[in-house]
Amino acid sequence: MSDDERPVYEQRGLWYEELEVGALYRHAPGRTVSEADNVVFSTLTMNPQALHLDGAWAAQQPFGERLVNSLFTLSTLVGLSVAQLTQGTIIANLGFSDVVFPKPVFHGDTLYAETVVLEKRLSASRPGAGIVSFEHTARNQHGEVVAVAKRSTMVLTRPSA
Repeated sequence: MSDDERPVYEQRGLWYEELEVGALYRHAPGRTVSEADNVVFSTLTMNPQALHLDGAWAAQQPFGERLVNSLFTLSTLVGLSVAQLTQGTIIANLGFSDVVFPKPVFHGDTLYAETVVLEKRLSASRPGAGIVSFEHTARNQHGEVVAVAKRSTMVLTRPSA
């Protein structure tokens, strides 16, 4: 088969039309969080919080050990959804709301993510785009919810042929 005849499949996210309100998308694989992830993220973002960086101090606190930076958890939660939902089809993040962290994340925990499409509408100001609201949920390896966030995005509509 020549290159001109060979089918080509490129991984991408979903076009606006392909996102179904109420659908649950489970994202795989999960992501195991290391100590290095937490230290690098915290220091790169200028967050010197001892709860993330000082093991001796954190051992004396209520959880008895360092916690993973919650913004790393949020970033990973959204990142886990990209390949399936928005890779190459998103125009922009418009905002986050209702972000909660009901349980802490520790070094060695594995994060798994799922997303529900809450609502969508065509953009009134930008042809070829739609506004899509997602609710992302992260669970640890025990199935416990560790983060939830609502996110509003602008997504491309399917290109015309």
